[in-house]
Amino acid sequence: MGNVIQTNVSSIGAQRALSKTNNDLATTFQRLSTGLRINSAKDDAAGLQISNKLTSQINGLTVAARNANDGISLAQTAEGALQETTNLLQRIRDLSVQSANGSNSTEARQALQAEVGQLQSEINRIAETTSFGGRNLLDGTFGSSSFQVGSQAFQTINVTLSSSSGANIGNNSTTLTGTGTSVGLGRATAAANTAGANNVAGAVTVAGSAGTTTAISLAGLSAKAGADLINLESASSNVTADARTTIGLASVDNGNVAFSLSGKNTTAVTITAGVAGGDLTSLADAINDNTSDTGIVATVESGELKLTSERGDDIIIEGYSNSAGGTATVSTYGYDGTGTATETITLTDGSTDSTRASGVIKLDSSDSFTSTSDNVAIAVVATTVSALATVDSVDISTAIGAQNALAVIDSALSSIDSNRADLGAVQNRLSSTISNLNNIVENVSAARSRIRDTDFAVETAELAKNQVLQQAGLSILAQANASSQSVLSLLQ
Repeated sequence: MGNVIQTNVSSIGAQRALSKTNNDLATTFQRLSTGLRINSAKDDAAGLQISNKLTSQINGLTVAARNANDGISLAQTAEGALQETTNLLQRIRDLSVQSANGSNSTEARQALQAEVGQLQSEINRIAETTSFGGRNLLDGTFGSSSFQVGSQAFQTINVTLSSSSGANIGNNSTTLTGTGTSVGLGRATAAANTAGANNVAGAVTVAGSAGTTTAISLAGLSAKAGADLINLESASSNVTADARTTIGLASVDNGNVAFSLSGKNTTAVTITAGVAGGDLTSLADAINDNTSDTGIVATVESGELKLTSERGDDIIIEGYSNSAGGTATVSTYGYDGTGTATETITLTDGSTDSTRASGVIKLDSSDSFTSTSDNVAIAVVATTVSALATVDSVDISTAIGAQNALAVIDSALSSIDSNRADLGAVQNRLSSTISNLNNIVENVSAARSRIRDTDFAVETAELAKNQVLQQAGLSILAQANASSQSVLSLLQ
């Protein structure tokens, strides 16, 4: 190239190289000062998009971990309240067992009931006031709520809380009381019967919270045997069965009374006792002397002799006689032995007929259930929905009330324990979720860092290189600018 003055190509080239060096140096300064490799889209357009998506995921997972921790705190709050409810129910149960004892007077039972009333009120207060973040947990309004435990939509875990108030927990139950023309559950017959078998026919199906049983045949079975069969399938329905047989012997004329009595064993025992002035105590004593053989316990209540088989065996009376030629009546009662008799039969002096009374099967569960029978000898209604006896209704001021309270409290405890188990499982699940979220955040953050963050080792090397290039560029530019002066020597 010739010697020219107007266009200094060498200077222009040096300027271009120096400009690029200055730009690279500015980028290096920015990366080193911010710690970020990508400070704008021009630095890495694709990397910016990828890193922003990773940032959204990391931020969402971080919030989700906090949500899960909130869920654990909520579950712990509810579970702590249910622990205290459990303690109160256990105390009510203790008082019920104490009240059921025959040594208690009416005044003593009323004193025990006074404490039960206070405990019932506290159970309700806990249910009504336990809250978390302004939301009531145990009064039945919480229902099922979803906790967002992921960075994407609908990545949730559901927590369900039911009411723990005394009006909503207790024992769901129903009794299988037949009303057929032949002997049914809870009924009696005066016709001669084959020993060891009654005339109950048909089957029952139970549908509970765990599922539905097969059709359970009760044909020819006592209430006890039927309850045993139902309990064999209790795992299929979460419903258990208990049986009890209660009859009343009344209107016994004065005289020497004798009859054969059988219960848990088919071999009958002979009962003999004198009745005078309507006092049935001696007859009760004679029956209780043979309880080990019959499984039947006798008590005198309001002028009536109550005979009870706690196992639910059929109670059979045969060959009734009275030296005075008088009669007596046999009445069957419901499961708890109280209320109006379901059937009454007259015993006649010298009769050779046997009177068989079958027991009543009671079905129990902490959850609602239905029982379906195919014969009125088992239950008059084909499908029966269980009824809830609540903790609020517990009254231990009477012996029978104390006995009935035990089933109510046991089912209430079962319901509370089930809720607590669910809460414990949710807490463990949320803890695992948090660990998983933290692991994901760690790994995604590492991936984002590799895309977005400055590698100081690389950038400091670039800084050193660009600074040297800048100094060299400035030196060369100065020399290029001075190169035109050589033309002056031609003009001299």
